[in-house]
Amino acid sequence: MSRVAIVKHPISIDRALPATIINRVFVKSRSTLHVVLIAVGLCVLAAGLAISRGGSLDELGQLALGLALVMAAAIAGGHLAARFGQPAVLGELLAGMLLGNLPGLQPLRFLSTNSYLDILSQVGMLLLLFEVGLGLSVRDLSAVGPSSFAVAVIGTIASVVMGLLVGTLLLPTAPAAAHLFLGAALAATSVGITARVLRDTNASRAREAKIILGAAVVDDVLALVLLGAVTAWVAPAVAGSSATRSIGALAMKTVGFLVLSVSLGAWLTPGWFRHAARLRAPGALLAVGLCFCFALAWAANAIGLAPLVGAFAAGLVLEDTHSELFVQRGERSLGDLLQPMISFLVPVFFVLVGIRTNVSLLAHPALLALALALTAAAITGKLACVAGVFADGARRLTVAIGMVPRGEVTLVFAALGSTLRVGDAPLLDERGFASLVAVVVLTTLVTPPALKWSLSRKARTSRAARSVA
Repeated sequence: MSRVAIVKHPISIDRALPATIINRVFVKSRSTLHVVLIAVGLCVLAAGLAISRGGSLDELGQLALGLALVMAAAIAGGHLAARFGQPAVLGELLAGMLLGNLPGLQPLRFLSTNSYLDILSQVGMLLLLFEVGLGLSVRDLSAVGPSSFAVAVIGTIASVVMGLLVGTLLLPTAPAAAHLFLGAALAATSVGITARVLRDTNASRAREAKIILGAAVVDDVLALVLLGAVTAWVAPAVAGSSATRSIGALAMKTVGFLVLSVSLGAWLTPGWFRHAARLRAPGALLAVGLCFCFALAWAANAIGLAPLVGAFAAGLVLEDTHSELFVQRGERSLGDLLQPMISFLVPVFFVLVGIRTNVSLLAHPALLALALALTAAAITGKLACVAGVFADGARRLTVAIGMVPRGEVTLVFAALGSTLRVGDAPLLDERGFASLVAVVVLTTLVTPPALKWSLSRKARTSRAARSVA
Protein backbone atom coordinates (compact mmCIF):
# COMPACT_ATOMS: atom_id res chain seq x y z
CA MET A 1 0.00 0.00 0.00
CA SER A 2 2.90 2.27 0.68
CA ARG A 3 4.22 1.69 -2.88
CA VAL A 4 0.87 2.65 -4.32
CA ALA A 5 0.93 5.87 -2.32
CA ILE A 6 4.46 6.64 -3.47
CA VAL A 7 3.54 6.05 -7.11
CA LYS A 8 0.35 8.12 -7.00
CA HIS A 9 1.95 11.17 -5.39
CA PRO A 10 4.09 12.34 -8.37
CA ILE A 11 1.24 11.52 -10.75
CA SER A 12 -1.11 13.89 -8.85
CA ILE A 13 1.56 16.60 -8.94
CA ASP A 14 2.05 16.15 -12.69
CA ARG A 15 -1.67 16.46 -13.28
CA ALA A 16 -1.83 19.65 -11.19
CA LEU A 17 0.96 21.41 -13.07
CA PRO A 18 -1.04 22.36 -16.21
CA ALA A 19 -3.86 23.74 -14.08
CA THR A 20 -1.40 25.81 -12.03
CA ILE A 21 0.21 27.24 -15.18
CA ILE A 22 -3.21 28.09 -16.63
CA ASN A 23 -4.23 29.86 -13.40
CA ARG A 24 -1.06 31.95 -13.41
CA VAL A 25 -1.57 32.97 -17.02
CA PHE A 26 -5.21 33.84 -16.26
CA VAL A 27 -4.24 35.97 -13.25
CA LYS A 28 -1.60 37.82 -15.29
CA SER A 29 -4.08 38.45 -18.09
CA ARG A 30 -6.64 39.78 -15.60
CA SER A 31 -4.04 42.10 -14.08
CA THR A 32 -3.09 43.39 -17.52
CA LEU A 33 -6.76 43.89 -18.37
CA HIS A 34 -7.28 45.85 -15.14
CA VAL A 35 -4.35 48.12 -15.94
CA VAL A 36 -5.65 48.73 -19.44
CA LEU A 37 -9.17 49.48 -18.16
CA ILE A 38 -7.84 51.90 -15.52
CA ALA A 39 -5.75 53.72 -18.15
CA VAL A 40 -8.70 53.94 -20.54
CA GLY A 41 -10.98 55.15 -17.75
CA LEU A 42 -8.54 57.87 -16.71
CA CYS A 43 -8.13 59.09 -20.29
CA VAL A 44 -11.89 59.21 -20.91
CA LEU A 45 -12.51 60.93 -17.57
CA ALA A 46 -9.77 63.52 -18.19
CA ALA A 47 -11.17 64.27 -21.64
CA GLY A 48 -14.68 64.68 -20.23
CA LEU A 49 -13.46 67.00 -17.46
CA ALA A 50 -11.51 69.08 -19.96
CA ILE A 51 -14.52 69.46 -22.21
CA SER A 52 -16.92 70.28 -19.35
CA ARG A 53 -14.32 72.49 -17.63
CA GLY A 54 -14.50 70.60 -14.34
CA GLY A 55 -17.43 70.13 -12.02
CA SER A 56 -18.79 71.18 -8.65
CA LEU A 57 -20.28 69.38 -5.69
CA ASP A 58 -23.97 69.92 -5.03
CA GLU A 59 -25.53 69.59 -1.58
CA LEU A 60 -25.98 65.84 -1.85
CA GLY A 61 -22.39 65.42 -3.00
CA GLN A 62 -21.10 67.46 -0.07
CA LEU A 63 -23.20 65.40 2.33
CA ALA A 64 -21.90 62.15 0.80
CA LEU A 65 -18.29 63.33 1.13
CA GLY A 66 -18.88 64.52 4.68
CA LEU A 67 -20.46 61.21 5.72
CA ALA A 68 -17.60 59.25 4.17
CA LEU A 69 -15.00 61.29 6.08
CA VAL A 70 -16.92 61.26 9.37
CA MET A 71 -17.62 57.52 9.26
CA ALA A 72 -14.00 56.74 8.37
CA ALA A 73 -12.82 58.84 11.31
CA ALA A 74 -15.35 57.16 13.60
CA ILE A 75 -14.25 53.66 12.59
CA ALA A 76 -10.55 54.46 12.98
CA GLY A 77 -11.03 56.26 16.30
CA GLY A 78 -13.30 53.59 17.73
CA HIS A 79 -10.86 50.83 16.76
CA LEU A 80 -7.86 52.56 18.33
CA ALA A 81 -9.82 53.30 21.51
CA ALA A 82 -10.85 49.65 21.81
CA ARG A 83 -7.23 48.56 21.32
CA PHE A 84 -6.28 50.62 24.38
CA GLY A 85 -9.22 49.36 26.44
CA GLN A 86 -11.27 52.55 26.14
CA PRO A 87 -14.91 52.99 24.98
CA ALA A 88 -15.47 53.64 21.28
CA VAL A 89 -17.13 56.99 22.00
CA LEU A 90 -13.81 58.34 23.31
CA GLY A 91 -12.04 57.33 20.11
CA GLU A 92 -14.76 58.88 17.96
CA LEU A 93 -14.56 62.08 19.95
CA LEU A 94 -10.76 62.30 19.71
CA ALA A 95 -10.85 61.49 15.98
CA GLY A 96 -13.21 64.40 15.45
CA MET A 97 -10.96 66.67 17.49
CA LEU A 98 -8.03 65.75 15.23
CA LEU A 99 -10.07 66.43 12.08
CA GLY A 100 -11.19 69.80 13.38
CA ASN A 101 -7.89 71.03 14.80
CA LEU A 102 -4.90 69.55 12.98
CA PRO A 103 -3.07 72.12 10.82
CA GLY A 104 -3.29 71.49 7.11
CA LEU A 105 -6.85 70.13 7.27
CA GLN A 106 -8.59 73.46 6.58
CA PRO A 107 -10.46 71.99 3.56
CA LEU A 108 -12.31 69.74 6.01
CA ARG A 109 -13.68 72.62 8.05
CA PHE A 110 -16.92 72.41 6.07
CA LEU A 111 -17.81 69.36 8.18
CA SER A 112 -18.56 71.53 11.20
CA THR A 113 -20.91 73.85 9.29
CA ASN A 114 -22.73 71.47 6.94
CA SER A 115 -26.39 71.80 7.87
CA TYR A 116 -27.35 68.34 6.63
CA LEU A 117 -24.65 66.66 8.68
CA ASP A 118 -25.89 68.66 11.64
CA ILE A 119 -29.46 67.41 11.14
CA LEU A 120 -28.24 63.81 10.92
CA SER A 121 -26.22 64.27 14.11
CA GLN A 122 -29.32 65.62 15.89
CA VAL A 123 -31.31 62.59 14.76
CA GLY A 124 -28.43 60.54 16.15
CA MET A 125 -28.89 62.34 19.48
CA LEU A 126 -32.58 61.42 19.52
CA LEU A 127 -31.82 57.77 18.76
CA LEU A 128 -29.08 57.72 21.40
CA LEU A 129 -31.48 58.89 24.11
CA PHE A 130 -34.17 56.54 22.76
CA GLU A 131 -31.72 53.65 23.12
CA VAL A 132 -30.78 54.75 26.65
CA GLY A 133 -34.47 54.69 27.57
CA LEU A 134 -34.94 51.27 25.96
CA GLY A 135 -32.22 49.93 28.23
CA LEU A 136 -34.32 50.96 31.24
CA SER A 137 -37.90 50.39 32.25
CA VAL A 138 -40.42 51.64 34.78
CA ARG A 139 -39.92 48.37 36.66
CA ASP A 140 -36.18 49.10 36.84
CA LEU A 141 -36.95 52.40 38.53
CA SER A 142 -39.26 50.77 41.07
CA ALA A 143 -36.71 48.00 41.74
CA VAL A 144 -33.84 50.36 42.58
CA GLY A 145 -32.79 49.93 46.20
CA PRO A 146 -32.67 52.81 48.69
CA SER A 147 -28.87 52.93 48.58
CA SER A 148 -28.81 53.20 44.78
CA PHE A 149 -31.47 55.91 44.87
CA ALA A 150 -29.56 57.88 47.51
CA VAL A 151 -26.30 57.55 45.55
CA ALA A 152 -27.94 58.91 42.39
CA VAL A 153 -29.72 61.81 44.08
CA ILE A 154 -26.73 62.91 46.19
CA GLY A 155 -24.35 62.63 43.24
CA THR A 156 -26.66 64.61 40.97
CA ILE A 157 -27.25 67.43 43.48
CA ALA A 158 -23.56 67.67 44.41
CA SER A 159 -22.46 67.71 40.76
CA VAL A 160 -24.93 70.44 39.84
CA VAL A 161 -23.86 72.57 42.82
CA MET A 162 -20.14 72.10 42.09
CA GLY A 163 -20.57 72.90 38.40
CA LEU A 164 -22.69 75.94 39.24
CA LEU A 165 -20.02 77.26 41.61
CA VAL A 166 -17.22 76.76 39.07
CA GLY A 167 -19.22 78.50 36.35
CA THR A 168 -20.06 81.42 38.65
CA LEU A 169 -16.44 81.87 39.75
CA LEU A 170 -14.64 81.37 36.44
CA LEU A 171 -17.27 82.70 34.02
CA PRO A 172 -18.64 85.71 35.92
CA THR A 173 -19.86 87.50 32.76
CA ALA A 174 -21.90 84.52 31.53
CA PRO A 175 -25.65 84.48 32.27
CA ALA A 176 -26.96 82.52 35.26
CA ALA A 177 -28.63 80.06 32.88
CA ALA A 178 -25.18 79.15 31.49
CA HIS A 179 -23.84 78.49 35.00
CA LEU A 180 -26.79 76.23 35.79
CA PHE A 181 -26.43 74.50 32.42
CA LEU A 182 -22.78 73.66 33.17
CA GLY A 183 -23.81 72.19 36.49
CA ALA A 184 -26.59 70.14 34.91
CA ALA A 185 -24.19 68.85 32.24
CA LEU A 186 -21.96 67.40 34.96
CA ALA A 187 -24.82 65.48 36.58
CA ALA A 188 -25.08 62.51 34.24
CA THR A 189 -22.89 59.46 34.84
CA SER A 190 -21.88 57.20 31.96
CA VAL A 191 -21.38 53.79 33.53
CA GLY A 192 -20.43 51.98 30.34
CA ILE A 193 -16.73 52.14 31.16
CA THR A 194 -17.47 51.26 34.79
CA ALA A 195 -19.49 48.20 33.77
CA ARG A 196 -16.61 47.06 31.57
CA VAL A 197 -14.05 47.37 34.35
CA LEU A 198 -16.36 45.50 36.74
CA ARG A 199 -16.75 42.71 34.21
CA ASP A 200 -13.01 42.50 33.47
CA THR A 201 -12.24 42.23 37.20
CA ASN A 202 -14.99 39.64 37.83
CA ALA A 203 -16.78 42.08 40.13
CA SER A 204 -20.05 42.37 38.18
CA ARG A 205 -22.00 40.61 40.95
CA ALA A 206 -20.46 42.50 43.85
CA ARG A 207 -22.64 44.73 46.03
CA GLU A 208 -20.83 47.78 44.69
CA ALA A 209 -21.70 46.82 41.11
CA LYS A 210 -25.39 46.41 41.93
CA ILE A 211 -25.49 49.80 43.67
CA ILE A 212 -23.67 51.52 40.77
CA LEU A 213 -25.90 50.02 38.07
CA GLY A 214 -29.04 50.75 40.06
CA ALA A 215 -27.93 54.33 40.65
CA ALA A 216 -27.23 54.72 36.93
CA VAL A 217 -30.91 54.05 36.21
CA VAL A 218 -32.06 56.90 38.46
CA ASP A 219 -29.11 59.03 37.33
CA ASP A 220 -30.19 58.92 33.67
CA VAL A 221 -33.73 59.95 34.55
CA LEU A 222 -32.57 62.84 36.74
CA ALA A 223 -30.15 64.05 34.06
CA LEU A 224 -32.88 64.13 31.42
CA VAL A 225 -35.24 65.94 33.79
CA LEU A 226 -32.51 68.53 34.33
CA LEU A 227 -31.96 68.79 30.58
CA GLY A 228 -35.63 69.48 29.96
CA ALA A 229 -35.83 71.89 32.89
CA VAL A 230 -32.82 73.99 31.96
CA THR A 231 -33.77 74.06 28.28
CA ALA A 232 -37.28 75.22 29.12
CA TRP A 233 -35.86 77.90 31.42
CA VAL A 234 -33.75 79.56 28.71
CA ALA A 235 -36.59 80.59 26.39
CA PRO A 236 -38.73 82.45 28.95
CA ALA A 237 -35.58 83.89 30.51
CA VAL A 238 -34.83 85.54 27.19
CA ALA A 239 -38.31 87.01 27.07
CA GLY A 240 -37.74 88.66 30.43
CA SER A 241 -39.92 86.52 32.65
CA SER A 242 -39.06 86.27 36.30
CA ALA A 243 -36.74 83.44 37.30
CA THR A 244 -39.12 82.12 39.95
CA ARG A 245 -42.04 81.93 37.57
CA SER A 246 -39.93 80.31 34.85
CA ILE A 247 -38.47 77.68 37.17
CA GLY A 248 -41.90 76.81 38.56
CA ALA A 249 -43.40 76.49 35.10
CA LEU A 250 -40.58 74.37 33.72
CA ALA A 251 -40.63 72.06 36.75
CA MET A 252 -44.34 71.45 36.33
CA LYS A 253 -44.01 70.92 32.57
CA THR A 254 -41.11 68.50 32.91
CA VAL A 255 -42.63 66.39 35.68
CA GLY A 256 -46.09 66.49 34.11
CA PHE A 257 -44.79 65.47 30.68
CA LEU A 258 -42.74 62.55 32.02
CA VAL A 259 -45.55 61.26 34.25
CA LEU A 260 -48.18 61.61 31.53
CA SER A 261 -46.08 60.13 28.72
CA VAL A 262 -44.92 57.15 30.79
CA SER A 263 -48.33 56.38 32.33
CA LEU A 264 -50.32 56.85 29.12
CA GLY A 265 -47.65 55.11 27.08
CA ALA A 266 -47.56 52.08 29.35
CA TRP A 267 -51.35 51.85 29.05
CA LEU A 268 -51.80 52.44 25.31
CA THR A 269 -48.67 51.13 23.56
CA PRO A 270 -49.21 47.38 24.17
CA GLY A 271 -52.41 47.55 22.13
CA TRP A 272 -50.76 49.60 19.40
CA PHE A 273 -47.96 47.08 19.03
CA ARG A 274 -50.41 44.15 19.00
CA HIS A 275 -52.22 45.79 16.07
CA ALA A 276 -48.89 46.50 14.38
CA ALA A 277 -47.97 42.81 14.71
CA ARG A 278 -50.90 42.00 12.40
CA LEU A 279 -49.34 44.06 9.62
CA ARG A 280 -47.43 42.09 7.02
CA ALA A 281 -45.39 45.05 5.86
CA PRO A 282 -41.65 44.49 6.41
CA GLY A 283 -40.15 46.61 9.16
CA ALA A 284 -43.45 47.28 10.92
CA LEU A 285 -41.91 46.98 14.41
CA LEU A 286 -39.11 49.44 13.67
CA ALA A 287 -41.52 51.86 11.97
CA VAL A 288 -43.98 51.86 14.89
CA GLY A 289 -41.16 52.22 17.45
CA LEU A 290 -39.62 55.16 15.61
CA CYS A 291 -43.03 56.79 15.13
CA PHE A 292 -43.59 56.65 18.88
CA CYS A 293 -40.10 58.04 19.56
CA PHE A 294 -40.41 60.95 17.12
CA ALA A 295 -44.00 61.73 18.18
CA LEU A 296 -42.99 62.10 21.83
CA ALA A 297 -39.92 64.14 20.78
CA TRP A 298 -42.24 66.50 18.91
CA ALA A 299 -44.67 66.66 21.84
CA ALA A 300 -41.88 67.56 24.26
CA ASN A 301 -40.62 70.28 21.95
CA ALA A 302 -44.15 71.61 21.39
CA ILE A 303 -44.50 72.43 25.11
CA GLY A 304 -41.05 74.00 25.36
CA LEU A 305 -38.95 71.01 26.48
CA ALA A 306 -35.99 69.48 24.66
CA PRO A 307 -37.01 66.85 22.08
CA LEU A 308 -34.44 64.57 23.69
CA VAL A 309 -36.66 64.32 26.78
CA GLY A 310 -39.48 62.93 24.63
CA ALA A 311 -37.18 60.42 22.93
CA PHE A 312 -35.93 59.21 26.31
CA ALA A 313 -39.48 58.91 27.66
CA ALA A 314 -40.47 56.86 24.60
CA GLY A 315 -37.62 54.44 25.23
CA LEU A 316 -38.54 54.23 28.90
CA VAL A 317 -42.10 53.18 28.02
CA LEU A 318 -41.19 50.48 25.50
CA GLU A 319 -40.08 47.12 26.93
CA ASP A 320 -39.24 43.66 25.60
CA THR A 321 -42.91 42.68 25.76
CA HIS A 322 -43.69 45.17 22.98
CA SER A 323 -41.51 43.13 20.59
CA GLU A 324 -42.71 39.73 21.81
CA LEU A 325 -45.24 38.98 19.05
CA PHE A 326 -42.74 40.01 16.37
CA VAL A 327 -39.98 37.87 17.89
CA GLN A 328 -42.31 34.85 18.09
CA ARG A 329 -42.72 34.91 14.31
CA GLY A 330 -38.97 35.04 13.72
CA GLU A 331 -38.28 38.77 13.57
CA ARG A 332 -35.71 40.67 15.62
CA SER A 333 -36.54 42.81 18.64
CA LEU A 334 -36.83 46.60 18.46
CA GLY A 335 -33.45 47.11 20.15
CA ASP A 336 -31.74 44.85 17.61
CA LEU A 337 -33.47 46.58 14.69
CA LEU A 338 -32.28 49.97 15.92
CA GLN A 339 -28.61 48.97 16.04
CA PRO A 340 -27.77 49.63 12.35
CA MET A 341 -29.26 53.13 12.55
CA ILE A 342 -27.51 53.84 15.85
CA SER A 343 -24.20 52.50 14.52
CA PHE A 344 -24.55 54.90 11.60
CA LEU A 345 -25.92 58.11 13.13
CA VAL A 346 -24.60 58.19 16.70
CA PRO A 347 -20.90 58.15 15.63
CA VAL A 348 -21.71 61.08 13.32
CA PHE A 349 -22.85 63.01 16.39
CA PHE A 350 -19.73 62.19 18.44
CA VAL A 351 -17.29 62.96 15.62
CA LEU A 352 -19.01 66.30 14.91
CA VAL A 353 -18.79 67.22 18.59
CA GLY A 354 -15.05 66.59 18.38
CA ILE A 355 -14.70 68.58 15.15
CA ARG A 356 -16.47 71.57 16.71
CA THR A 357 -14.21 71.53 19.77
CA ASN A 358 -11.61 74.27 19.51
CA VAL A 359 -8.67 72.57 21.22
CA SER A 360 -6.49 75.68 20.86
CA LEU A 361 -8.68 77.41 23.44
CA LEU A 362 -7.37 75.01 26.08
CA ALA A 363 -3.87 76.38 25.49
CA HIS A 364 -4.94 79.59 27.24
CA PRO A 365 -4.30 79.32 30.99
CA ALA A 366 -7.72 80.68 31.97
CA LEU A 367 -9.61 78.25 29.75
CA LEU A 368 -7.42 75.32 30.73
CA ALA A 369 -8.16 76.23 34.35
CA LEU A 370 -11.90 76.17 33.54
CA ALA A 371 -11.64 72.69 31.98
CA LEU A 372 -9.62 71.33 34.92
CA ALA A 373 -11.91 73.01 37.46
CA LEU A 374 -15.01 71.50 35.82
CA THR A 375 -13.31 68.10 35.77
CA ALA A 376 -12.48 68.45 39.46
CA ALA A 377 -16.08 69.50 40.13
CA ALA A 378 -17.37 66.49 38.21
CA ILE A 379 -15.17 64.11 40.21
CA THR A 380 -15.87 65.78 43.54
CA GLY A 381 -19.61 65.82 42.90
CA LYS A 382 -19.71 62.06 42.40
CA LEU A 383 -17.33 61.36 45.29
CA ALA A 384 -20.04 62.88 47.45
CA CYS A 385 -22.01 59.69 46.64
CA VAL A 386 -20.23 57.99 49.55
CA ALA A 387 -22.86 59.54 51.81
CA GLY A 388 -25.53 57.45 50.08
CA VAL A 389 -23.81 54.07 50.38
CA PHE A 390 -25.24 52.36 53.44
CA ALA A 391 -25.57 48.75 52.17
CA ASP A 392 -23.75 46.20 54.31
CA GLY A 393 -20.40 45.09 52.91
CA ALA A 394 -20.26 47.69 50.13
CA ARG A 395 -17.10 49.74 49.77
CA ARG A 396 -18.13 53.38 49.57
CA LEU A 397 -15.11 54.64 47.65
CA THR A 398 -15.56 52.00 44.95
CA VAL A 399 -19.16 53.07 44.38
CA ALA A 400 -18.18 56.73 44.23
CA ILE A 401 -15.38 56.10 41.72
CA GLY A 402 -17.73 54.01 39.60
CA MET A 403 -20.05 57.00 39.25
CA VAL A 404 -17.29 59.38 38.07
CA PRO A 405 -17.11 58.92 34.25
CA ARG A 406 -19.10 61.29 32.08
CA GLY A 407 -20.00 60.41 28.52
CA GLU A 408 -22.83 60.54 26.03
CA VAL A 409 -25.34 62.64 27.97
CA THR A 410 -22.71 65.27 28.83
CA LEU A 411 -21.84 65.54 25.13
CA VAL A 412 -25.55 65.89 24.35
CA PHE A 413 -25.68 68.75 26.86
CA ALA A 414 -22.66 70.38 25.19
CA ALA A 415 -24.14 70.09 21.69
CA LEU A 416 -27.54 71.37 22.80
CA GLY A 417 -26.07 74.25 24.80
CA SER A 418 -24.22 75.52 21.75
CA THR A 419 -27.52 75.78 19.83
CA LEU A 420 -29.56 77.49 22.54
CA ARG A 421 -29.25 81.27 22.63
CA VAL A 422 -29.57 83.91 25.29
CA GLY A 423 -30.04 87.15 23.40
CA ASP A 424 -27.56 87.16 20.52
CA ALA A 425 -25.04 84.83 22.17
CA PRO A 426 -25.10 81.04 22.51
CA LEU A 427 -25.93 79.72 25.96
CA LEU A 428 -22.71 77.70 25.87
CA ASP A 429 -19.85 79.44 24.07
CA GLU A 430 -16.65 77.85 22.72
CA ARG A 431 -15.03 77.95 26.16
CA GLY A 432 -17.81 76.05 27.87
CA PHE A 433 -18.18 73.63 24.95
CA ALA A 434 -14.47 72.74 24.87
CA SER A 435 -14.37 72.44 28.66
CA LEU A 436 -17.26 69.93 28.75
CA VAL A 437 -15.59 67.83 26.06
CA ALA A 438 -12.40 67.88 28.14
CA VAL A 439 -14.41 66.72 31.18
CA VAL A 440 -15.67 63.69 29.22
CA VAL A 441 -12.16 62.79 28.02
CA LEU A 442 -10.46 63.22 31.40
CA THR A 443 -13.09 61.46 33.54
CA THR A 444 -13.24 58.56 31.07
CA LEU A 445 -9.45 58.17 31.21
CA VAL A 446 -9.10 58.45 34.99
CA THR A 447 -11.88 56.08 36.01
CA PRO A 448 -10.53 52.64 34.90
CA PRO A 449 -7.19 52.80 36.80
CA ALA A 450 -8.84 54.36 39.87
CA LEU A 451 -11.61 51.74 39.91
CA LYS A 452 -9.16 48.86 39.45
CA TRP A 453 -7.03 50.23 42.31
CA SER A 454 -10.07 50.44 44.60
CA LEU A 455 -11.23 46.93 43.70
CA SER A 456 -7.75 45.45 44.21
CA ARG A 457 -7.48 47.22 47.55
CA LYS A 458 -10.78 45.68 48.62
CA ALA A 459 -9.57 42.24 47.51
CA ARG A 460 -6.36 42.60 49.52
CA THR A 461 -8.34 43.65 52.57
CA SER A 462 -10.65 40.64 52.22
CA ARG A 463 -7.71 38.24 51.89
CA ALA A 464 -6.02 39.74 54.97
CA ALA A 465 -9.24 39.38 56.97
CA ARG A 466 -9.59 35.71 55.95
CA SER A 467 -5.97 34.99 56.84
CA VAL A 468 -6.41 36.51 60.29
CA ALA A 469 -9.57 34.48 60.85
